[in-house]
Amino acid sequence: MNNTSSGETPEVIAIVERNVNALLNRKKEDRKKRNITEKLVDGVTAFAASMLSVLVHTILFGVWTVWNLGMLNLKPFDPSFIILATFAGVEAIFLTTFVLIGQKHMNAQAEKWAELDLQVSLLTEHELTRVLTLVTKIARAVNVDVDEDREIEELSKDIHPDNVLDTIEKASQ
Repeated sequence: MNNTSSGETPEVIAIVERNVNALLNRKKEDRKKRNITEKLVDGVTAFAASMLSVLVHTILFGVWTVWNLGMLNLKPFDPSFIILATFAGVEAIFLTTFVLIGQKHMNAQAEKWAELDLQVSLLTEHELTRVLTLVTKIARAVNVDVDEDREIEELSKDIHPDNVLDTIEKASQ
């Protein structure tokens, strides 16, 4: 068996690469399925969270302020800055709405990935329970001394997720 420099076998590396590629492909497919509204929200929030947005706002508000303070020798169009305040307020409302829509979408995505993680964890727990049961039976069959340990006996039982959730809820009260 050839080992790589990290100590992992090539088969393990291939499995990790397969899994990473599968998840990346799934994310790519999910992005392709987005509707125009989701794409618009992503674009607006991406721009709003960029340094270009900071630069544009700095220039816009700076020129607006300097103009209306009379520093450009041009007639002020908003000397009391009421229009600027209204513009900024309306922009804040829209940006907040876009961010909330984006967060709602991100929460849905995170929930989906958390559900996947939970299902994989439940499957792993079930598989490990079966492996422990099998190893214990094999050890007994080949007369390997297996301590009659209550912990092994308990670990060999499947645990239902509802029981775990009930325990968590009781502990948090």
